[in-house]
Amino acid sequence: MVDVSAKADSHRVAVAGARVRMATVTFDKMMAGNLAKGDVFATARIAGIQAAKQCAQLIPLCHPLPLTLVDIDFHPDAASHCLGIVATCKTAGKTGVEMEALTAASVAALTVYDMCKAVEKGIVIEAIQLLEKAGGKSGHWQAPAGSEFIQGPPAKDTP
Repeated sequence: MVDVSAKADSHRVAVAGARVRMATVTFDKMMAGNLAKGDVFATARIAGIQAAKQCAQLIPLCHPLPLTLVDIDFHPDAASHCLGIVATCKTAGKTGVEMEALTAASVAALTVYDMCKAVEKGIVIEAIQLLEKAGGKSGHWQAPAGSEFIQGPPAKDTP
């Protein structure tokens, strides 16, 4: 573990994304709420939040952080049968929250797979990436335009 004791506390934010690609029938069932396991969005949101809070237990050498926000948003794209997932994490501390945001997006995507796997086994989780971070010594960083991630405003019919 890296010694961060000499660093000053600062406000830190990280945004990460993941994309879940699936067949039309799976996407339509997910959006209609017609899956045997229940509400995909609520379950994936809670899973992502829990994952961010457990990041230091899952990733060796990660510092445990007092998170002040974990937010999970969904961006369905009916044209490509993909679900974009955006995880935002915030803290005030000595080290960044990139790993927490990436873990939240990843576990939310895995939860979508778990919720939909009875309909389709070939679901693909892809484009897990850091989209933006702010705070700390390195300041602000944003993924270059044209990244693989599907991003846009959340659909109005998404919880």
